[in-house]
Amino acid sequence: MILARTPDHSRMENAKSAPAIWTFITADVMAFGMFFVLFMRQRTVDPALFNSASMKLDVRLGVINTLILITSSWLVVLGVERARRRDRAGLLRFWAIAMAVGAGFAVTKCIEYADKFSHGVTMLTNDFFMFYFFLTGIHFLHFLVGMAALGFLWFKARVEPLDGPYLGWLESGGIYWHMVDLLWVMLFPLLYLMGRA
Repeated sequence: MILARTPDHSRMENAKSAPAIWTFITADVMAFGMFFVLFMRQRTVDPALFNSASMKLDVRLGVINTLILITSSWLVVLGVERARRRDRAGLLRFWAIAMAVGAGFAVTKCIEYADKFSHGVTMLTNDFFMFYFFLTGIHFLHFLVGMAALGFLWFKARVEPLDGPYLGWLESGGIYWHMVDLLWVMLFPLLYLMGRA
């Protein structure tokens, strides 16, 4: 006798993939945490340098990037909710918008990097900008991986059944994207706002 798949059974299958993504995210956030501690330790050595260098960053671009990632994460959540309701069209729509909005982060970050390079500011300028380019560069790599994952899952969503293991992959992709958002929310005040008061 073949038993029909129930929503509870489907959720149990999806939950099996959750520990892997949470283990990765925990390790990744801990690694960033160590970099944050190193940044703060170095900042205490020469706070005047870090404060003056931070003033050269464009807070407006930082705010725009924060709003972009928060909005994109919200759209990803809406898409996952649609997937849980077996609404394929809704999932595809919200994730497409999430990726379009998220792409704005790459545009503003490239504008910011180009501005710094045009004024001769690089990782070698001073300790603050060494941390700035390193931390935002590593975050940008995470962003690119996240965009690739969202894109891959979006293409798969057109054909994959939404009541099986694929839903777990969608949820894991969403969780990763939220981590990208969270890391930026931590980087923004650390790099752009500290020392401005």
